[in-house]
Amino acid sequence: MGIYLSSPKTEKFSEDGANARLRFGLSSMQGWRATMEDAHAAVPDLDNCTSFFGVYDGHGGKVVAKFCAKYLHAEILKCEPQLGGDLSASVQKTFLRMDEMMKGQRGWRELAVLGDKMDKFTGLIEGLIWSPRGGYSSEHLDEWAYEEGPHSDFSGPTSGSTACVAVIRNNQLIVANAGDSRCVLSRKGQAISLSTDHKPYLVEEKERIVKAGGFIQAGRINGSLNLTRAIGDMEFKQNKYLPAEKQVVTCNPDINIVELCDDDEFLILACDGVWDCMTSQQLVDFINEHIKTESCLSAVCERVLDRCLAPSTISGDGSDNMTMILVQFNKPIRPDAPHP
Repeated sequence: MGIYLSSPKTEKFSEDGANARLRFGLSSMQGWRATMEDAHAAVPDLDNCTSFFGVYDGHGGKVVAKFCAKYLHAEILKCEPQLGGDLSASVQKTFLRMDEMMKGQRGWRELAVLGDKMDKFTGLIEGLIWSPRGGYSSEHLDEWAYEEGPHSDFSGPTSGSTACVAVIRNNQLIVANAGDSRCVLSRKGQAISLSTDHKPYLVEEKERIVKAGGFIQAGRINGSLNLTRAIGDMEFKQNKYLPAEKQVVTCNPDINIVELCDDDEFLILACDGVWDCMTSQQLVDFINEHIKTESCLSAVCERVLDRCLAPSTISGDGSDNMTMILVQFNKPIRPDAPHP
């Protein structure tokens, strides 16, 4: 099987939700790709004053994206007390922590359980055999217990995933991004980019890659990867003399902090399957055109995916997996608005 199907899978997974501060809708579609490697997380009530939304675009496989969708948001709250309540620092640490959590016997087992049927079965069996008895409990929520086993020296997955997340606490918005998924804010109808697409042509990225011993060929790192920051991709993170932030590929995110105001209408998080087809302003305009007439936000997202789907795979654009989350803020934006 090639990377593309003979006809696209247009079935969509869609979801809607809301609380006192916001409402959201999301949709994802496999499209022309032979497999679905996107994942997402939408947790409007991460705690009583915090909402979380994230999109993850896998490459080389789906398991890293699925791992992030399962664990990243929960780890943010676990890290926060260790960092004196600094939420943005907790978000940044959690990105780096994802790579650490995917190493060793337990990392291998968790990835196996999220993988295909054969890996899932093997992972479950090895979990029964090798899991440390009583080594992990709810009393130690920040613990990721070390496990003995045949994969104790597992250095982490060679596949990877982008991660673009938005954490909303009261009226503060924290956006963290590693890779080429994107977050855009609509303020009075104007698209405001809150993330940077991490590509090899960026000067800062190129300098880090070369200093870490990598090279760029045909617009790709070592002739292989066309983005410069990602969770996973451990083959590009093997320089033992450099910290995680300075590896050829790093999962260290850019952080952007915004104070929300009543001019802010909605937030978009989407994988590059959408951004390949529409600019940030085009998408904001498209949403404004349809958001008042659709009964739910997921229907707006579905319209976007249908709009972006290519009629064929000839050009490449519009033939990728697509995932999009749309978050609309309730007005007025009040820092003390209680959750239901």
